[in-house]
Amino acid sequence: MRRFKDRLLSELQDAIQKPTQTDCPPPPPYWQPVFSPSLEVSQHFKHQLGDHGWGNNELQNYVASPQNSFHRNGKLVLRAIADSSAPRDKYTSARLTSHQTLGRQRGYLTATITAPCASGIWPALWLLPSEPFKWPEDGEVDIFESWNGDYMNHSCLHWGHYNGQDHDKHRACETRMPHMSHAEGCTFALAWEQPEDGQGGRMVWYIDGRAVMKATIPQGTRRMEDWQVIINVAMGGNVTQGQIPRDGSYEFVVHSISLHEEPSGGWAKFERDWRSAKEGHTM
Repeated sequence: MRRFKDRLLSELQDAIQKPTQTDCPPPPPYWQPVFSPSLEVSQHFKHQLGDHGWGNNELQNYVASPQNSFHRNGKLVLRAIADSSAPRDKYTSARLTSHQTLGRQRGYLTATITAPCASGIWPALWLLPSEPFKWPEDGEVDIFESWNGDYMNHSCLHWGHYNGQDHDKHRACETRMPHMSHAEGCTFALAWEQPEDGQGGRMVWYIDGRAVMKATIPQGTRRMEDWQVIINVAMGGNVTQGQIPRDGSYEFVVHSISLHEEPSGGWAKFERDWRSAKEGHTM
């Protein structure tokens, strides 16, 4: 009986956390990569490579191997592999940066993904300005990230400097997501609008059609049209509190990703969401 009640509670939480999307879909995309087995991953994304810890003492070596990033059944798959018996590269993964920039002063990015959830694993879908850039002064936007299988999404905005005096220049909002690893995927989105001079503006983060966080675009960050999409699976390091993944493979599946000139429901809905969404808390 206790297990039955627990299952009912879990299903109820799923229903609450994953509402049915009823808004009008966004207009046709101006960028939507095709994930065909006949196309190389590099058609739409650049492989970023290296095993230098990436600022967080991470374990993985990012490689361009077809074992670690490939197209399957019309989807993009990033596979992190942990093999403690390997003589070299015990941890390999993929980090992809889109050739396409956001390219608009206002727009909407949406992606449906199935994320790996396990100890020592840190998948992410996020944005950085085109290289060269200064971090965090030029800004960072995290649309999806989760670590250690906590089934929690961390929507984040970083800018300014990274020191004690500027801790309030890093905002975040946590959203519990029991369905994060479900095969049908979860849909994450970001809508942004910015004046023509590139100064200021607003952003709203969405999960499965629900606005979960809002933020003004900080002064001094790069123009949003210059930003690129990053998809990666990190392993170990500071963010995972030093936890190391067990041997095995961990797949981050991107069902679809696209850029549109307006969000689902149009800019009128964006205005309503802006009024109702909450600000992120300081870190």
